[in-house]
Amino acid sequence: MDGDAFSPEQQEYLKGFMAGVEARRGLLPAAASPAAGGAPPDAQRAAQDAVLARGGRLTAEEKAKRERHPLDRWDEVVARAALNKFPTGVDNLLTRWHGLFFVGPAQDAFMCRLRIPGGILSSHQMRGIAAISEECADGNADATTRCNLQIRHIPANRGPELIERLGEIGILPRGTGADNIRNITASATAGIDPAEIVDTRPIVRALHFHILHSRDLYGLPRKFNIALDGGGRIPVLEDTNDIALTAVRVDGAPMFRLGLGGITGHRDFARDTGVVVPPGDVVKVCDAILRVFLEHGDRTDRRRARLKYVLDAWGFPRFLEAVEAKLGAPLRRAATAEPAPPQGRHAHLGVHDQRQAGLQYLGVLLPVGRMTAEQMRGLAGIADRLGSGTLRLTVWQNLLISDIPRERMDEAKQAVAALGLGWEASHVRGGLIACTGAAGCKFAAAHTKQHAAALADFLEPRIALDAPVNIHLTGCHHSCAQHFIADIGLIGAKVERGEEMVEGYDLHLGGGAGEERAIARLIRPKVAQDELNGIVLNLLRAWRAGRAAGESFQSFTARHSDEALNAMADDAIEVAA
Repeated sequence: MDGDAFSPEQQEYLKGFMAGVEARRGLLPAAASPAAGGAPPDAQRAAQDAVLARGGRLTAEEKAKRERHPLDRWDEVVARAALNKFPTGVDNLLTRWHGLFFVGPAQDAFMCRLRIPGGILSSHQMRGIAAISEECADGNADATTRCNLQIRHIPANRGPELIERLGEIGILPRGTGADNIRNITASATAGIDPAEIVDTRPIVRALHFHILHSRDLYGLPRKFNIALDGGGRIPVLEDTNDIALTAVRVDGAPMFRLGLGGITGHRDFARDTGVVVPPGDVVKVCDAILRVFLEHGDRTDRRRARLKYVLDAWGFPRFLEAVEAKLGAPLRRAATAEPAPPQGRHAHLGVHDQRQAGLQYLGVLLPVGRMTAEQMRGLAGIADRLGSGTLRLTVWQNLLISDIPRERMDEAKQAVAALGLGWEASHVRGGLIACTGAAGCKFAAAHTKQHAAALADFLEPRIALDAPVNIHLTGCHHSCAQHFIADIGLIGAKVERGEEMVEGYDLHLGGGAGEERAIARLIRPKVAQDELNGIVLNLLRAWRAGRAAGESFQSFTARHSDEALNAMADDAIEVAA
């Protein structure tokens, strides 16, 4: 339904309603609050009051949150949709509390970021997402690096309907954007992995619902990421998160090692605190950390309104003391812990045995993370017919179909192939990650998904690698594709060519996560996209020819200077067609 479907009287009413909303927001005194009338102030407002009492100045975003809590603005979202209008200005931020992102000018449309805790969803939910995307958007869904999905190209007047219909299939995108806790990332093989120390599923479920039902936790200074690695074979990249929980054994008992402050877009990994958390204490420890951040995170400068900067200013001992004060009990320390077995860089693809005898999972490659509605329905059908009706998203922008009997795996692979998808990938394509890019993000300087696909198409017939290499393409400084932790990390940049500006990338080399954690070095800025493919090919050829036995690409680049790597990049550059 669009604005023309309303009678003149209804349109006048809606215009009046929106005018009233704007007037109310402009006239509310600073001290007014939805909690007025004797109710105690909420934690967000108390934190803002403390900033003002110290003489600080709230950002425009904090002022808007103070005037009316974003969760109380659903009426505004519905009213704009009835008028077929997108939010403008700070309203765009506030609408993200409900999961809707207006992505203009890149697209005249909403994007909806879902909330799929731990990335595990049912075949029923996958079919529902397919139908909702077809009827309210463009018929596709994009897998993200947080074990999640996004739906794009949503018209202004379909946003509320899409949110309502997602709720009907048990997917609540509340708080998936803006100053909230994002989708919880966890082990894709939880409960089925032979090597895991902790089955993260019940913990993720409890934490997910704790977040959904704790109103105070929607008033953070900025976004917040939490990840749990239960010790399975597929990396979760938990050390790129604000809270990183990594399964270990302490005196034989399963525990999580606690890391804090990861934000690789700001060139920092989560740092080990020396604290270990029993699985049963994860929710209350996370809650205490969140509430310390809620009270003390920066509300005057959004560039520094992340947990990392509280930790930098305070130091870890002071921060942990504040967490213990919230808990009312000491945190447990452990000097040594037994880590989980090594992980497989490409264990998210192909056929792998489960801990359940006779069962296997199949890792399916989604080209640059995208699925059509037809493919979503097909994958759901395979999961129902040959598995347990369960699909599992990974941080590598692909998915797993679990619980397939070994004797039926060939049938599953044939069914996946019939959908135009695969389960095998070269060592180039298996570690290829790309954000949405300029096609759907106003900040992006390059069309990352298209360029990623073209790069893989260019490299595969020209070089065969015998070890995995991760190549991440991200469009802007937000680093959604985490270019700083890739072997080859590319961030979009505009490149001057004569009197024109063309799309290109800053080239970084040598990043890694987990046991190989490192921030990639900027080797060459502003590489035009049409020169990029040849440069990457030259670097891979140089590694293959000059490495020591078993030497990874990361180790190879670490022992060469920037000048040497640049010379390798220029060696007989092959220009892309």
